[in-house]
Amino acid sequence: MGSDKVEVIQYLVDTRDLWPRATKTKDLENEASRALALLTEEEQKGVLRYYFVPDAKMSLASHLLKHWVVSKYAGVPWWDTKLTRDPNGKPIFVDPATGKQPVFFNVSHQAGLVALVAVAGYDGGQADVGTDIVCTSERRTRDHRIINTEGWSKFVDMHADVFGRLEASYLKGDLLSTQPGLPELARGEVIVDFKLRCFYTLWCLREAYVKMTGEALLASWLKDLNFRRFRAPEPGTKFEQLPDGEVAEKQEIIKDHEIMFHGKKVQEANICLRSLGPDYMTCSAIRTPQKKEDGLGWDIGPYEFLPIDEILSHAEAHLRS
Repeated sequence: MGSDKVEVIQYLVDTRDLWPRATKTKDLENEASRALALLTEEEQKGVLRYYFVPDAKMSLASHLLKHWVVSKYAGVPWWDTKLTRDPNGKPIFVDPATGKQPVFFNVSHQAGLVALVAVAGYDGGQADVGTDIVCTSERRTRDHRIINTEGWSKFVDMHADVFGRLEASYLKGDLLSTQPGLPELARGEVIVDFKLRCFYTLWCLREAYVKMTGEALLASWLKDLNFRRFRAPEPGTKFEQLPDGEVAEKQEIIKDHEIMFHGKKVQEANICLRSLGPDYMTCSAIRTPQKKEDGLGWDIGPYEFLPIDEILSHAEAHLRS
């Protein structure tokens, strides 16, 4: 099969308006009972452990997406989509009959949106997949307060542990003189918002890359990973779902990135960064270690919105007694 029948799958689930009568997390036991019933007991407990309802809803959608992509694209009955973890703790599905992973996937969520990226139908070896979604405005009030009182450099230093050695210096130094898109007469909050957009762009790129490798943000080599001359995508307009599920807007897509690891250029990762509406950004990162040209040749296309009812209907139609 090789790469001939490979599918690169990208979906978004918008949880912001789901189960509106749930004002406390415990309310989801009734309001989202249909969805919760499709999770294992351990997963249900994990969802209901969240204090804030929005976090619990994103967790619920995230669990559903992982089971859904395995069931739909690997033809596995819902209750047989038993997820385990690889040595780094990353959720995976291993076919007990073959010992292989028929679907490689990763999820991310922030500010009500849950993103899924997956690769199905690839039998050329391992496919490493990572994704991240960020919202530049979710913590805007807090971010502006810190920057206004402590300064931009202090704000960067507060998060320097997750950036490369060159990246933190760049954010504090050459950012405004090298990043395109800042209006010529920009002042005050406009400049701060632009800096924050660049900051979260870099965060999104790094998080997707690190998740692709299977390691967490505490990986020992984080300082040796540097995205050079990265660029923040232009904000999009208000996005909405079209009848066919696609996002109704022009998104700026950036696929060329200069990535350095231990001083050497990284050339095996297919990384796609895109704007989504005025405040969100997504990044997908894929590589195929055994045959790097496979992953580099795949088109990482647009995301589509996936209605929660479509997931639930699929699950209920593919239950196994």
